[in-house]
Amino acid sequence: MKKIFPKIVIAAVLLFCVSATAQRNSFKILFEKNGKIGIGTPTPDELLTVKGKIHTQEVLVDLYGAVAPDYVFENYFNGFSEAMPEYKLISLEELEVFIMANNHLPNIPSAEEMQREGISLKEMNLLLLQKIEELTLYTLQQQKEIDALKKIIQTSNK
Repeated sequence: MKKIFPKIVIAAVLLFCVSATAQRNSFKILFEKNGKIGIGTPTPDELLTVKGKIHTQEVLVDLYGAVAPDYVFENYFNGFSEAMPEYKLISLEELEVFIMANNHLPNIPSAEEMQREGISLKEMNLLLLQKIEELTLYTLQQQKEIDALKKIIQTSNK
C-alpha cells in the first residue's frame, strides 16, 4: 500500500492539473466580447472578426439589400432602368477625363480609401461586375463603329 499511495497521489495531481487547464480556453487566439467573436483579436467589432488569413473553399455572399448590375444593360438597351433609375453609362471621353483627374474608375473607391476603410466583398464584386458590363457595352459600340468604317472602306474601294 505504501508503494501504491504515492503513485495514486501523483495521478490525482496530474488529473487535477489536466482538468483545470481543460476548463480554460485552449484557443489562445479565440475571444468573445459583448456577444461578438474575435479570432486573433481580443476586440471584435463585428459578429465575427478575424485578424489574419482565412482559408476556405467557398464564400457565399447574400445580395440582401444590394442590386445586381443588370441595370447597366437594361438602361443601355431600354433607355431606362427600373432597378437603378439614376444610372447612366458615361461616354469614353467622360471616362477618360474622370480617370485623368482621379486615377481610378468612377464609383470605385480610390486606393487610399480602400487602404483606410477596407472593402466589402459584396459591394466590390457588384461594382466590378458593373464595370465589366460597361466594358462590354463600350466594346459593342466600338465594334459597330469598326464595322461601319469597314463598310465605308469597302464601298470606296469599288
